[in-house]
Amino acid sequence: MNINFTFSDTIAGYVTGYNAEERWFTLETSDKRPFKINLIASTYARNVQNLTEGWQDPGDVGAFLATEGQYVFAYGTFYPNDGADTSTFEAQQLIFPGKTPGTYRHEEQNFWINQISSIASSYLKWQFDYPKEEINYKNYRTMLHLGGAKKGDYLQETDTISRMVYGFASAYLLTGKDEYLEGAELGTEYLRDHMRFFDSDEDLVYWYHGLKVEGQKETKLLTSEFGDDLDSLPMYEQIYALAGPTQTYRITGDPRIRYDIDKTIDLFEKYFKDPNGIGYYSHLDPITMDAHEESLAHNRARKNWNSVGDHAPAYLVNLYLASGEQKHADFLEYTFDTITKYFPDYENSPFVQEKFFEDWSKDQTWGWQQNRAVVGHNLKIAWNLLRQQSLTPKEEYLEFAKKIAELMPAAGSDRQRGGWYDVVERVQKTGGRHQFVWHDRKAWWQQEQAILAYMIMYGVLGDKEYEKQAREAAAFYNAFFLDNDDGGVYFNVFSNGMPYLLGTERFKGSHSMSAYHSTELCYLSAVYVNLLITKQPTYFYFKPYPKGWKDNILRVSPDILPAGSIYISEVFINDEPYTDFDAQGLTIKLPETDERVRVKVQISPTL
Repeated sequence: MNINFTFSDTIAGYVTGYNAEERWFTLETSDKRPFKINLIASTYARNVQNLTEGWQDPGDVGAFLATEGQYVFAYGTFYPNDGADTSTFEAQQLIFPGKTPGTYRHEEQNFWINQISSIASSYLKWQFDYPKEEINYKNYRTMLHLGGAKKGDYLQETDTISRMVYGFASAYLLTGKDEYLEGAELGTEYLRDHMRFFDSDEDLVYWYHGLKVEGQKETKLLTSEFGDDLDSLPMYEQIYALAGPTQTYRITGDPRIRYDIDKTIDLFEKYFKDPNGIGYYSHLDPITMDAHEESLAHNRARKNWNSVGDHAPAYLVNLYLASGEQKHADFLEYTFDTITKYFPDYENSPFVQEKFFEDWSKDQTWGWQQNRAVVGHNLKIAWNLLRQQSLTPKEEYLEFAKKIAELMPAAGSDRQRGGWYDVVERVQKTGGRHQFVWHDRKAWWQQEQAILAYMIMYGVLGDKEYEKQAREAAAFYNAFFLDNDDGGVYFNVFSNGMPYLLGTERFKGSHSMSAYHSTELCYLSAVYVNLLITKQPTYFYFKPYPKGWKDNILRVSPDILPAGSIYISEVFINDEPYTDFDAQGLTIKLPETDERVRVKVQISPTL
């Protein structure tokens, strides 16, 4: 192709050669396509810069470029080739993923811990003006602008509060900072007081969609206000109402939280579960609590990824970690058996099928999804299958996860620039590619799924290809998604990594975005990197209520990891050494006390 115009873009790849005298280097992209990168007088470079950090100067750029296999992002301009075989690319900016050649900053022991602390502090400031003001959830807003600003009357959505509570709780688990636990507990209390409906006749708990505030008037909204789910009770909203409280429950053992969780699961089992088949319906009519009402329209008698698969990452894994109860392990196994049985569709597409009728036949006409794939959902399945594999090992789980990991880079990633796409056609169309449905932008949460999937797969299985994919995904995310000016992370970036700042995708808070996926990424990346990959001990923090846990046994496993891969190496109660714990069982026998105690536990990898 004879390119007769200029355009700017990003190229990501591994250095294969460097000519310091002539000022150029060559690299090979993730899918092994070669490029020659010319350096100009104004080319500058930086290292990945974590949140709250200043500019990261790499120093001797030549040392990086002289290191064969060095990963680098080069942003620059393609110039017309004027009949030559290849166009000329001149780099204006280079980004290196590590502080020294051949390293990746996201594998530093405290990288993700520092990042989660920054994100949690940003949301405390944006939502409550903390520490200048006290944490008060009456001031919470679903919508937050780029710098955290609010405006006018507002809707407090249950799910976004819950997701922010999850972020605060996760930040406390990794840092032990009291303000994060305060934010998590006050948020959980606010959800209980304002967003929960206890049906005493049915002995069930429902969660409102949200609270609409107009001046001094507050209106509770039972049914969803979101377009895809309008006037219904969506399963995923009930699921995500539990995300923050359950993560808080891991820390505190508050029996009131456990009661709400149990009664919400009872709701799932009584009304959302298919009594004559397998799985859970995605939507219910709010009056009859029936999934078959004509009023549900395109959501009538449907099942999907959210109604089956979202239980595990949203709350059920964390509930099992907290309780150790077999019934929660059985629930997890049921959901993964269902996913493994019905979601693969590899004779037709490299992507799973996500939408179904109640008999599990394919629904490929639903709303915006049609016969389209959400790239991140495939990766989310692989990540969670690997977690479940450590709890109930099955060959079909492992093979399914490996299949996803093998197919997804070619089908859903950008192998020239790095990063992962959003929604694509499930079957190849234009140019033998999976055509983009709306755009080629990249959302923050889809990057999270890729990072966690490949991190845990490398940590558990040791395949170097998984390490490569994990490093590339984490490098792209940390190079381009962190907002070093205003804090937090961007919702979307263009394919070249530049932030996309239009519409609700400009916001730091919306129906789709709160502190959830960014903090979940930090928490679990810290766990996978430190305990499975680089083998570094890590501290976790708890603050249980007196007699909150059965038999006073606190379970401290940070995630579902392979049996015997980690152990408790030391424990402190109120900062004093404590020895009554089961190192291999990952449990602590709490002291008899009438007051809450602060538990600091070091989890170490089995080398």
